[in-house]
Amino acid sequence: MADRISRISEEVKREISNIVQNEIKDPRLPSLVSIIDCQVTKDLGHAKVYVSVMGTEEEKKNAIKALKSAAGFIRRELGHRVQLRVTPEIHFELDNSIEHGMYINKLLDDAKKDYKE
Repeated sequence: MADRISRISEEVKREISNIVQNEIKDPRLPSLVSIIDCQVTKDLGHAKVYVSVMGTEEEKKNAIKALKSAAGFIRRELGHRVQLRVTPEIHFELDNSIEHGMYINKLLDDAKKDYKE
């Protein structure tokens, strides 16, 4: 059962990513928006979608607002593209893991430079 849910989560993630990149024309969405992960509940009622946005805090907030306002459209499109008994309700959450990783890499690079000197 868990394997089926993970396959559905991956398919939902792929389709939502496609919809966000190609279908949504909201000016609040910057070009660098990535769908990082998607977790669909066992009853397929809800999907938590983790989004990474490169930019300022204001741009991130605006991007999440834009995605939340487009959630109904995204859900409808998802229903047309993925054959499921129930189309999950979509909840977007900001994911800073990529930026956090970049920050850690910068710290490690700085530490290497200091060590070599």
